[in-house]
Amino acid sequence: MAGFTDREELVELLARYASIPDTRDWEELPRTVFTERVTCDFESTGAGPAREVEREVFVDGVRTFFAGWQATHHAITNHRIRIDGDVATIRAHVHAQHWLSPDVAPPPRNRWLVVGFYDDEAVRTPDGWRLRSVRLTVTYQEHPDLSDD
Repeated sequence: MAGFTDREELVELLARYASIPDTRDWEELPRTVFTERVTCDFESTGAGPAREVEREVFVDGVRTFFAGWQATHHAITNHRIRIDGDVATIRAHVHAQHWLSPDVAPPPRNRWLVVGFYDDEAVRTPDGWRLRSVRLTVTYQEHPDLSDD
């Protein structure tokens, strides 16, 4: 990204990350977002403990999880970024909405709302910044039982 500062590239990185489930781009975007191995921690959603996996394993899991949702919208904002050489830590707010088809559940019970924080770690690679660790801390949810359907 010629002319972009590290901060701008890192904010763009998280925008691409948020776009993966919203656009259902399971092929191109993940290669521009993650290192070949990624540590993912979604324990605060009830998804189990943190684990390090191959990028493709992580993306396949995300694809499977989001397959049942008719639409999603993930907004990641208020980026607080610290860069130390080729490693960046990023804390950002997240507001994510997930909708089931009204045929599956009537509104407003068809929406799972998640708000909280991402605490991520990115590394500089020859291809640009990539996430090697993603941790979501949920601070509020509405209808979390829908994520189990």
